[in-house]
Amino acid sequence: MRWEEGEQEGEVEDRRGIKPAVAAGGGISLVVMLLAYFLTGDPQKAQQIAQQVGQAIPQPQAQVEGPPPKDGVKEFSQKILGFTNEAWGKAFPDQFSREYEPPRMVLFTARVDSEGCGVAPSAVGPFYCPVSRKLFVDPTFFDELEQKLGGSKADFSKAYVIAHEVGHHVQNLLGYNKLLDRYRQKEGENAGIRLELQADYLAGVCWNIVEAKHQRVIETGDIDSAIKTAKAIGDDRLQQKARGWVSPESFNHGTAAQRLKCFTEGFKTGDASKRALDRFFATDVKPLDL
Repeated sequence: MRWEEGEQEGEVEDRRGIKPAVAAGGGISLVVMLLAYFLTGDPQKAQQIAQQVGQAIPQPQAQVEGPPPKDGVKEFSQKILGFTNEAWGKAFPDQFSREYEPPRMVLFTARVDSEGCGVAPSAVGPFYCPVSRKLFVDPTFFDELEQKLGGSKADFSKAYVIAHEVGHHVQNLLGYNKLLDRYRQKEGENAGIRLELQADYLAGVCWNIVEAKHQRVIETGDIDSAIKTAKAIGDDRLQQKARGWVSPESFNHGTAAQRLKCFTEGFKTGDASKRALDRFFATDVKPLDL
């Protein structure tokens, strides 16, 4: 991937070297926030609920342990976020008659204050907070991803992961997250797969738009790398590796085949129309059949 050729740079804050202190209810606040968000689909309401739970808990100051490492991760993230800003900056006026509002990205180590969704540990993986409208990534996730892919550099796989989280930002701007409430009552936790697979589709659409303009950023083998990533982080693969058996009723991101299908379709079609996005919430389609 020729990521250095990006013409834009996204806004990336590098908090590696800053260790947020965690009060007694920090983890509880995060759980409450995430649960409330997925149940209500309303980030403001979710934030209010989490604040009510944790308002009596004092919040200590973060500790600065040292400067962030100069390993190129910030520069890479800025360029990738720049590509996504460019793609959605074009798609939003064309498809939705409105301007795109770019998110910010935060790099962290171990745990991070998400400024609205609680203090999150690195174990949750890359995530998006709809309240602060920021993406949060501990780069050690990228190291683990390279190991899953056999030690390859996998720049485009990392770019796919970032674009997936940006997909959640796009969903937030367009209001798709608010549609989950009607499905939660019927489908339980499986309903969340609708958002996750739509985010995979949006990641594919994003890179289709980027490639259509630049025609040199994505190199031979990059899509194969992203496909391997989609397979490696499917719920079925992760559960099989972790415990030796698979429980479809507990899936929250989709199977490897589902994630691969959605990303590939988004990349091939580049279709960001309302019609294409609405089908992920079609009432006659079950989440595990997407």
